[in-house]
This record gives sequence, C-alpha cells and structure tokens, in this order.
Amino acid sequence: MGPCASKVTLEKIEDVREARRKIIIDRAKEILHKWTIESMPSVDEVFKEVSETLKLGKVEKYGPEELPAGPGLESAKEIVVVEGRADIINLMRCGLLNTVALEGAKVPEAIKKLCKEKEATALLDGDRGGDLILKELQQVTDVKYISRAPRGKEVEELNCKEIFDALEAKVPIQEQYKPPKKEKLKAEVPKEIVETIKTLEGTLEAVLLNDKLEQIERLPVNQLAEKLQQAEAVDTVVFDGIITQRIVDVASEKNIKRIIASRLSDAVKPSLTVQLVTFPDVAEG
Repeated sequence: MGPCASKVTLEKIEDVREARRKIIIDRAKEILHKWTIESMPSVDEVFKEVSETLKLGKVEKYGPEELPAGPGLESAKEIVVVEGRADIINLMRCGLLNTVALEGAKVPEAIKKLCKEKEATALLDGDRGGDLILKELQQVTDVKYISRAPRGKEVEELNCKEIFDALEAKVPIQEQYKPPKKEKLKAEVPKEIVETIKTLEGTLEAVLLNDKLEQIERLPVNQLAEKLQQAEAVDTVVFDGIITQRIVDVASEKNIKRIIASRLSDAVKPSLTVQLVTFPDVAEG
C-alpha cells in the first residue's frame, strides 16, 4: 500500500443484506414469542369466560308469581310468551332470552301487565292444550302475535330452525279463528268440512281434501300456496288463515272447487270457478 509493495488476499465475501435479513427474522421471532406468551389466556381465564357464558343459560324468576323467564326479559321491548319452564330453556338454547312462561292454563297477572307494556308474541304448543291457552290469551291479554309449534309437537322439543320458522310465521292475534254466530251462517257445507274446521281452530294449519272429502294432507299455512302448485286431485282447501289472491289464482289453475278459511282478504277478486267461504259463513248442510 502506498509506496510499499503489498499482497492482497480475498478471504470472504459477505452479503450485508442477508445479514440484516437474519437480524430482522430473529427479532420477529422474539416479538412473536413474547406476544404469544402475553396474549394467550391462562386456564383460569378460559374457565372464567366459559363460566360467564354458561350464566346465560340460567332461568330467572319474574313477578310475584315467580314465573320462569329468560335473563333478557325485562330489558327487551319485544317478548315471547311460552307455556312452561322447559320451553324457556329450549328457547334460551337457541339464543332467545326475552322469554317468560305462563306455567298453567290461567294467565298470571304479571303476564297481563307485560303484554300491555311490551310487544308480546305467544309461542304455543301444537296441541289441544295450546288451543285452550290461545283462547284464554285472546280474552284476557294484549298479546299482539300468535305462533304455534307444528301440530302434535311441543315447543320444548323443537329444534332452533323450527322455533325460528314458527316465530317468522306469526300472525296478529285478531286474525285468529273465532267461533261463528249461528245466525250469520250462510253457506251450507258437508259435515266433514265442519269437523275439519273444528280441528283447525287456532292452529295456523291447512287441510287438503279430495272430491270424497278425504284428507290428502295437513300442513302449515305458510307452505300452502307452494304446496297447492304441486298438489293433484285436490277438491277443497280448508285452512286457519286469510284467503289471498295468490291462493285463489293457484286454486283456479289446479281446478280446486272450494276454499274455506278464517278470513277473506279485501283485495281478493270474486272467482267464477272457486267457491270462497269464511268460517263465520259456514253452516252444516
């Protein structure tokens, strides 16, 4: 070097970028390790969180009668009234916490008060007991909507889909069937149809009959229009609901002769091929 003779030997070539990359990777590992240790919950924390979640499943008591109720009842603006404690537990399993149970056929005063203060939907069993409770609720409460379990089933045994389907199909309580006054009966129908009407009271269900008035099928009202499009050999349709233009149009296309229901929509046009009769207009021929 300089004025002196020198010998240069190349011993190593190093890429400084690779060295820096290794430093970054090592630092990233260190940060990740520290974050995992600090953020991962301990066994105690996991147990505490699960315990808090399980508390949502505790049935509470409401009112002087100590009625079974969900923990979200008092804070909710809309509530669901069911028949018993087992129904409360099943609805809570599906995430419905705004619930209260009647615990008997007689409507407690606490339920009457709740129905005045909140928008109440009654979700009742699809049996005779549910029919009787429906009549009682109509007479003594301000329940706004009615939902029913499928015929022959109880709310406590429904799965979550069946519960939500039933609640989605709710109808205003004033649209429920009321026994007709005899002096207003006009249309004579066979006794088989009269008996069918009695079995449909308050069920939100429909019955399809053939020309011999034999039952072909029984189904929920919310499936009626779709089912009629597929049905064959149907002569008479009897259902606990409102006759709509859509149902009349489908019945006309399928050559159905008679539709009997609890009500007739004001928007329905008279049909030349389908006889339209409401429950209050039925007389046994």
